[in-house]
Amino acid sequence: MATPDVYTHGHHDSVLRSHRWRTADNSAAYLLAHLRPGMSLLDVGCGPGTITLDLARRVAPGRVVGVDLSTDVIRQAGRAARADGLDALGLVAGDFRDLRGGTFDVVHAHQVLQHLSDPVDALRAMRRLTRPGGTVAVRDSDYPAMVWAPANDGLDRWRSVYLAVTRRNRAHPDAGRRLLGWAHRAGLADATYTTSTWTYASGADRAWWGGLWAERCTASAFAEQAREYGVATAAELAEIAAAWHQWAAEPDGVFVVLHGEVVARA
Repeated sequence: MATPDVYTHGHHDSVLRSHRWRTADNSAAYLLAHLRPGMSLLDVGCGPGTITLDLARRVAPGRVVGVDLSTDVIRQAGRAARADGLDALGLVAGDFRDLRGGTFDVVHAHQVLQHLSDPVDALRAMRRLTRPGGTVAVRDSDYPAMVWAPANDGLDRWRSVYLAVTRRNRAHPDAGRRLLGWAHRAGLADATYTTSTWTYASGADRAWWGGLWAERCTASAFAEQAREYGVATAAELAEIAAAWHQWAAEPDGVFVVLHGEVVARA
């Protein structure tokens, strides 16, 4: 039996606040030209559903299903769907690799493959859930390629701790650069690779992004795992959190998150 995947980030509110910020425009723009009204769509690892709801509006009246391992975030997605009048949105708590019974025109996953020990197998499962000739779309960040200014030893330490924790979890923090190769190995056709970024440079954006990561470094599953694995002590994590606040207060502060993206045919 395969060892279960470990989600490095967990579902602390400092993580979910970031997830709730995501929209189709800021997180799935590479996919939008491929969508048409009436298409059916599966959103893998949908979290609290903000991207899912946006995609549902783009393909209405097509069938849309979101699936996530966390029952709690599926409940959050359900509340958001009802508030937006999207009561027909299907939401499933479980592992997308276990889904059976029907295929979709589009199967999409945002920031999912990086957390899985076998992303190629996950892409094969996504291909199985896509109708022949349908679209598989994935987007993942690349932690080693993230850049910031000014230089900050604390953020250097943050990245080294993060990479060590993800290695222990058998995850792939450099997923962004590997998506095209994974798509080829999974047997997907006509794979097109692009990149895009999230950029945090305004005072408000720095305060939001730096505050999220400062809190994650002391209170989230990532912090718990770093301590449990012996990667960093609580005192070291507190120092890293302080470095995030220091960076956020810099008037010249910039942080760029690089993402890789693939659109392919099943």
